[in-house]
Amino acid sequence: MGGWGGLAAVAALLLLLCAASVSLGAGQLSWAALWGGEDAERAWRLLMVSRVPRTLALLLAGMSLAVAGLIMQMLVRNRYVEPTTAGTVESATLGILVITLLAPDTPVIGKMLTATGFALAGTLLFLALLRRVPLRTPFIVPLIGLILGGVIHAATTFVAYRYDLLQSLHAWTTGDFSGVLRGRYELLWIGFGLACAAYLAADRYTVAGMGREFASNLGLNHARLTLAGLLIVSAISAVVVVTAGGIPFLGLIVPNAVSLMLGDNMRRSIPWVAALGGIFVLACDIIGRLVIHPYEIPIGTVVGVLGSILFLCLLRTRRNRLA
Repeated sequence: MGGWGGLAAVAALLLLLCAASVSLGAGQLSWAALWGGEDAERAWRLLMVSRVPRTLALLLAGMSLAVAGLIMQMLVRNRYVEPTTAGTVESATLGILVITLLAPDTPVIGKMLTATGFALAGTLLFLALLRRVPLRTPFIVPLIGLILGGVIHAATTFVAYRYDLLQSLHAWTTGDFSGVLRGRYELLWIGFGLACAAYLAADRYTVAGMGREFASNLGLNHARLTLAGLLIVSAISAVVVVTAGGIPFLGLIVPNAVSLMLGDNMRRSIPWVAALGGIFVLACDIIGRLVIHPYEIPIGTVVGVLGSILFLCLLRTRRNRLA
């Protein structure tokens, strides 16, 4: 299941979904027109300005968010944690709101850096709360994160209401790739690069997932490794929120599904997590574009519905394995 043959099959499915994503859209794309004819210029413009950037954005966001969820689960040592259940995404959204109010002309990279700083601060606050609360069951950890995220989101909503930015806030919090064009998604390559950096340090994060004392006994600086991992998670969350909004459940479902197959070895798991994250996001986007074609349902809504169902199934599977 976890060998190169299985990974090749997953890669083939990923390419098939990429081809389907490029082919879908409100505008008609004729593949024959690409090779000549009166509509060749229009067809190439539609392909390279809209369809390919959107598919790449979906792929990069899915891969990087799934890897971010895996990193957070290893660092917190809890399988029910990811950026949307730890206050990370809500903190990034608050950062975008703050920079929009204080410096509305800030370029996109500046908004991304601000959102990263706020996301890191929110995640560190989440970890600080975990140290002060007795964790009697694993479910307490995501519950604390959801409460923290709810408080941050409530404060963000209040400020947005006071300054008439509720519509913009809704756009930031609802995952939607319909407006992605060439020139509006390139920040996601930063997230992909950070996911690749996590793969290079995969063995260290596997050891870190065994606990502070164990990692320290092997000569690793656990605090520095944790901070670097949280920076990766925060930056990935920020670039996705800045580009397309929040995508719930992704960092929960995919790493949990892979861990059931392959265990907790990050070097072995990350390629699977990245590939399946891309597949899940592409599949959800395709579903959202087909249900009421030529209109579409935002991917955040589709992922929220399917993700909640799949996560309940994963919870039942894990409980049966422990029984």
